[in-house]
Amino acid sequence: MPKSLLRLALLLAAAAFAVPLPAADVYVYFGTHSRGPGIGFSVAHFDTDTGALTQPRFLTEAVEPAYFVIHPDGRHLYTCNSGSPGGVSAYEIDRATGQLTLLNKEPSGGGDASYVCLDQTGRFVLVANYEGGNIAVFALQSDGRIGGRTAFAQHTGSSVDPKRQTHAYAHSIIVDPTNRFALVADLGLDRLFIYRFDEKNGSLRPNDPPFATVRPGSGPRHVKFHPNGRWVYLINEMGCTVTAFNWDSDHGALTEFQTISTLPADFKGASTCAEIKVHPNGRFLYGSNRGHDSLAVFAIDSTTGRLAPLEYVSTRGKIPRNFTFDPTGRWILCTNHGSDNAVVFRVDATTGRLTPTGQPVSVPSPFCERFLPVR
Repeated sequence: MPKSLLRLALLLAAAAFAVPLPAADVYVYFGTHSRGPGIGFSVAHFDTDTGALTQPRFLTEAVEPAYFVIHPDGRHLYTCNSGSPGGVSAYEIDRATGQLTLLNKEPSGGGDASYVCLDQTGRFVLVANYEGGNIAVFALQSDGRIGGRTAFAQHTGSSVDPKRQTHAYAHSIIVDPTNRFALVADLGLDRLFIYRFDEKNGSLRPNDPPFATVRPGSGPRHVKFHPNGRWVYLINEMGCTVTAFNWDSDHGALTEFQTISTLPADFKGASTCAEIKVHPNGRFLYGSNRGHDSLAVFAIDSTTGRLAPLEYVSTRGKIPRNFTFDPTGRWILCTNHGSDNAVVFRVDATTGRLTPTGQPVSVPSPFCERFLPVR
């Protein structure tokens, strides 16, 4: 299939997952951030009409499946495996039963693989190795298996914190909407790196400029693009802040225009940030606080991209690692790693505010969650 047609097919498939579905029933996959017998992936059912989440059933053992993504084809799942050595694994999804079958696992190129993403064509998987302080790209084979490594980049240096920033810690990697750039948040260096990505061969090379810096000691973690492709939002784990940038897609340049706290002004305890998401309608941004144990909700100015705090909502658990929107955008599912549960919130599309619904569902040491329509 020509590349242009392949990309169109993938974009149409992704778009299909982002619109309201005729059937309310979707799968929810959970990864358990641990290792041992009975530890790995589980799956539940979610009703997009009511927000009801069933108790997950165990699927298959896996070694510390941390962050994972589902391919737009709906038939493959890719996860990074934490620990040392780090790994990246491919699974085939049985859409009739939800079952996962391991296809293969490859060394990720560094310790404690913490994040994976797919490029916009769905032909490459990119991985960030936290402890290794490096990133890598792998080609995907026609059967969904992970193929050869096409790129590798090692970060070096340190920043101001004597305990957590003694060397590079590559925490996440994403590609921009044009598929010509990859952004890498490095917690250890207080930098958001910019690489030029070649979708023909999966190679990476440093951009000019090669990175944007944030306030020393911030500890960049995860990064997201606004749906308009013009704004980039970075959540800083150690500083408990979100830094907003203007994005120059022609040159791959980031220009900071705001940094704002994810915590209420009167909070005095210890906390760190984890996940960040922009609502599909582009009007609201959400970030998770671990310690304050909340989701911070912000309104996004439609003209400037600036953030304004709206509310801080308890996650009804401890240490909220990750959260995501369901395919309709009407619900957020949040996993509390420290209290072994998952919680559903209704999203008000007009105000952005969150309302918890139902009772927390038990999930062992949850790290990541992903939706997939049932067929």
